[in-house]
Amino acid sequence: MIRAKIGKKTATIKQKNSTSLKSIKTILITQPRPESEKSPYFELERKYNVQLDFAPFITVEGVLAKDFRKQKIDINEYSAIIFNSRNAIDHFFRICNELKIKVSSELKYFCITEAISLYLQKFIIYRKRKIFFGEDGTMQSLLEVIAKHKTNEKYLVPVNDICRQETLDCLHKNNLEYGEITLYKTVCTDVKEVIAKKHNMIVFFTPGGVKSLFINEPNFKQNSTLIGAFGPITTKAVEDAGLELHLRAPMPNAPSLVAALDIFLAEKQGKES
Repeated sequence: MIRAKIGKKTATIKQKNSTSLKSIKTILITQPRPESEKSPYFELERKYNVQLDFAPFITVEGVLAKDFRKQKIDINEYSAIIFNSRNAIDHFFRICNELKIKVSSELKYFCITEAISLYLQKFIIYRKRKIFFGEDGTMQSLLEVIAKHKTNEKYLVPVNDICRQETLDCLHKNNLEYGEITLYKTVCTDVKEVIAKKHNMIVFFTPGGVKSLFINEPNFKQNSTLIGAFGPITTKAVEDAGLELHLRAPMPNAPSLVAALDIFLAEKQGKES
């Protein structure tokens, strides 16, 4: 087991394939490069003398208003909405703005994590809305929250072409009334050249990123490549793809991927975070 400190807290990470962990020189972050040079990612580079490469494995395309209308969904027929990503929030309010749909102040928001719930502040007055979130980022945790506030709600579930079935299956099994809307779709980007560089570690943030890896490199073999994943849905996608997972985030004392990587790299180089 690995134990390292963040402030006064201690995190524990399960270590796998410890021999290969000693030579982490390059890490591929499957997201766009941060715009600010003050990003904590670059602090990690300097602190541990590693090279971080950034490449978005997917892009997100919003559904056009005319295509949304074809779904024949009346948003105001629903008393609650479930969000499992920032993309879902962005495109929900985008569609409402484009079609001049006024969102009821009584609408209840159920979010898969607290971080996603806080993102709602970009669009609504947070303290004046009914907002709830799960404890650990799983659908089971969110269902427990839903059960506490269950008053014959009708749930609206924004979905995309990849992350869809798990949420709907959970609602169906629990006999909850719901409707689904497609607000955006994910498109795999061409990252063949990036993958060919053979990084020591690859970190994924979405199931779409995992899918993109195998679309770009159908014969991908993990071998000694370390894999990290952010969020339980992404973790499941990594495991379902048959990959060995070495780092998962968030953790109670490492809520961000950067914090989790800090712990991980600190152990490898004998440094305290």
